[in-house]
Amino acid sequence: MDTASIRRQMVDQQIRTWDIPEPTLLDLMRTVPREDFVPGAYHLLAYAETEIPLGHGERMMYPMVEGKLLQSLLLAPEDEVLEIGTGSGYLTACLALLAQSVVSVDIYQDFLNAAEEKLGKQNIVNVALKHHDAAKDGPPAGQFDAIAVTGSLPAIDERFIAALKPGGRLFIVTGNDPVMDAIVVTKDQAGAWKSSNIFETSLARLQNADEPPGFTW
Repeated sequence: MDTASIRRQMVDQQIRTWDIPEPTLLDLMRTVPREDFVPGAYHLLAYAETEIPLGHGERMMYPMVEGKLLQSLLLAPEDEVLEIGTGSGYLTACLALLAQSVVSVDIYQDFLNAAEEKLGKQNIVNVALKHHDAAKDGPPAGQFDAIAVTGSLPAIDERFIAALKPGGRLFIVTGNDPVMDAIVVTKDQAGAWKSSNIFETSLARLQNADEPPGFTW
């Protein structure tokens, strides 16, 4: 199977058509072998517009959502990035190739172990993987230029905003099924912040995220 051709087809037919024109980002998604990050049983679905099961009830994002997330963070080569939810490690790899460094946290040690191996095979060395429950305990210590939250929350968690440097950006999905809002929060130099809804989607809940009182699934 010519995965490079399939990867290019995904970018040209899925990513570009969803108003993602940036050449650097498109070239990145044409280059990173998504098939190397999906569980073996789903290898043939690596470039399908579907959520791929990872275990523990978790799933990879749709490729188009990954593309919009990367686009929205406006990453620069000098940026320090925090990823909440390592998952497969694919998005981690993309963030690492766009930024100076990435701290990626997950509550599942087996996800972290697998991601470490996969990132090593891609010679990606600017990632620190940490076992941490960000939904329960907040983000790890430090401040970041950009934060990507890969599971949804009922509402914006201001602990993540506090972890942004002045001028920082946060991507987060909030709300409840069937339709949630993908939001970008920007923090100005004075520490004030504002949020913008950029598209509608649906994303699995971040594990251990608090639900509003009286909320039931």
